[in-house]
Amino acid sequence: MTNERRVLVHTDRAALAASVAARFITTTVDLLHEQGEVNVVLAGGSVAIEVLEAVNASAARDTIDWGLVTFWWGDERWVPKEHPDRNERQARTALLDHIQIPEANIHPFAASDEGVDLDTAVESYAALLESASIEGTDLPRFDITFLGVGPDGHVASLFPHQAGIREHSKSVLAVRNSPKPPAERLSLSRPALNSSRCVWMVLAGPDKASALGLALAGASRDEVPVAGIKGRRYTNFFVDREAAAEVPENLTASTF
Repeated sequence: MTNERRVLVHTDRAALAASVAARFITTTVDLLHEQGEVNVVLAGGSVAIEVLEAVNASAARDTIDWGLVTFWWGDERWVPKEHPDRNERQARTALLDHIQIPEANIHPFAASDEGVDLDTAVESYAALLESASIEGTDLPRFDITFLGVGPDGHVASLFPHQAGIREHSKSVLAVRNSPKPPAERLSLSRPALNSSRCVWMVLAGPDKASALGLALAGASRDEVPVAGIKGRRYTNFFVDREAAAEVPENLTASTF
């Protein structure tokens, strides 16, 4: 089984979102034909949400049988259910509220106003993942995992020099000292993310160039967490030209 890293460079942010959306639709249709169901892990962040908006705007959107797709999240801010910063709320507004998908196929993390504490929310999500797990694991078969990348190289809510990026056994983590507000978050662990068949990193802007360059140059995952994320088959970095500024040319493939 291959484990490739590919950097696909787009002219600008709008072209990036449209291209990833189109690729997501065709890949999902192909996977449904092959295996009958698809598990997708969603990310927060402005570019990831723009991709979902582009999926929703696509004329090919409903070539996907959404009833056979299940959505999970890579991380979530510990805020109330309807808070505008909540990744779930943003994803619903961008796409999920507009498609024919059973609510049972949408698996958000618990919210801070749902009567549970952070540790209980972690335990609940880990149990939910295990209930949908494939044989021999405690996780579902994640087919496509979307991730954003912060300027510091963080992915999901796994931040540099924090214990989360070094976790080896748990599938879900409580984060209480995030350097980005809010301080409290929930996150899939590095092993959980790395169980994914394909990881799709989506990033744009000059502030992401250093982190991407360092990750591809072999930086440690403790220094640059994105360096420690690899899908079982593919890890695709979908970027705009500004984010690709520090990536060696031999690692990139232009889409323009």
